[in-house]
Amino acid sequence: MPSASSAASDSGSQFSRPVPPPALWRTPDFRRLWVGQTLSQLGEHAGLVVLPLFAVLVLDSGAGELGVLRAVGQAPILLFSLFAGAWVDRWRVRTVMVWTDVGRSLALGAAALAGLLGGLGLSTLFVVAFVVGVLSVFFDVAYQVSLVRMVDDPGQLVRGNSALEGSRSAAQIGGPALGGALVSLLSGSVALASSAGLFALSVLSIRRIRRSESVRQQPGRHPRVWRRIHEGLRFVGSDASLRTVCLASAAFQFSFAALMTVYLLFLPRELHLSGASVGLVLAATGPGALLGSVLAARLPSRFGYGPVLVAAAVVGDGAFLCVPALHGSSPLTVAALLTVSFVFGAGGQLVNVTVMAVRQAVTPDGMQGRAAATITFVGMGLTPLGSLLGGLIAEEWGLRTGLVVTGAAMLLSPVVMALSPLARLGRRLPAAEGDVSR
Repeated sequence: MPSASSAASDSGSQFSRPVPPPALWRTPDFRRLWVGQTLSQLGEHAGLVVLPLFAVLVLDSGAGELGVLRAVGQAPILLFSLFAGAWVDRWRVRTVMVWTDVGRSLALGAAALAGLLGGLGLSTLFVVAFVVGVLSVFFDVAYQVSLVRMVDDPGQLVRGNSALEGSRSAAQIGGPALGGALVSLLSGSVALASSAGLFALSVLSIRRIRRSESVRQQPGRHPRVWRRIHEGLRFVGSDASLRTVCLASAAFQFSFAALMTVYLLFLPRELHLSGASVGLVLAATGPGALLGSVLAARLPSRFGYGPVLVAAAVVGDGAFLCVPALHGSSPLTVAALLTVSFVFGAGGQLVNVTVMAVRQAVTPDGMQGRAAATITFVGMGLTPLGSLLGGLIAEEWGLRTGLVVTGAAMLLSPVVMALSPLARLGRRLPAAEGDVSR
């Protein structure tokens, strides 16, 4: 439940039209941002599949080792998210996005070269996962602020965010499928090199953005980074809706990290699926996410933001409880897995876009980066522990039982939302009470 905004009173009607107006698409800088972040998201989603598949299929890693690998890649969220938010509010996001993609391209390119030379072991894979994770934290925070800095008309924010989120959904289709297919048909090293190339292409597009960003500065001496971090924490903690988003996100991300560690072992080892089939199954979340984006443009303004959030989370998260009942690698099993991924993708994206709308609507412009980073920190900070727990559960209780336990735990997130003021949000979003430009 991570990361569509408008503070205007008619947010609901604006949010009901997800396609950017022609004026936005005619803007060269928006097109460059859209192309660049699409390529970057494609590289990221491919890498998220390639690294664990390389560990499982090439290095024959066990459940515990896979859990540690995923935890190492997720640890930067806990370690660096708050710093990223404080710094991004003061930096040009184009610069942040370019240099983080340069770094990710170099890291994965070096890993691909090491793999081709036969020197890519598990310890090196840990280093690569950590470096890529650190850079991804900064890119993701900058990405969530980029459109706010680019457009002059607040009415374009929701439509622009819908376009960017739509391309991220497309990347969820192509990335895992590309990564899984390359690992299965060619080699893990080629798959790593492909992800590195996608990040390099993203750099070429984003660095061509020419718009001068409006980075708000406070006259006089700038507050220290710790003070800025504290301001972000205090702001999020003082808002009931944002507090709930943090708690629900933490429950979901912790449980989902544990589930995915078990799931990535369950598919190839219990169901005997090939790397290409695993990629295909994971990629099915993409079409579901596209549907979720369409539904997010219509359902909240019709039924209310709160009810839609709770219902979407129950349906999407509960879909994984069907997986432990599957056996074998027959076409029927693959079809069932594709359905689970599709439903999860639709529900998850509906939650993601709606939550982003809530977060951006209630957050002043000068606090956007810190609010996004604080929610990321609280929501995803426990994912390394979740990944480790998933590996432990898989080793001690078995893969099938592990899926039941972790799948049931994912339902904690909609329970948290249902018991909070977030569930009572109506058809219109609240507006930010003021601006913070420190």
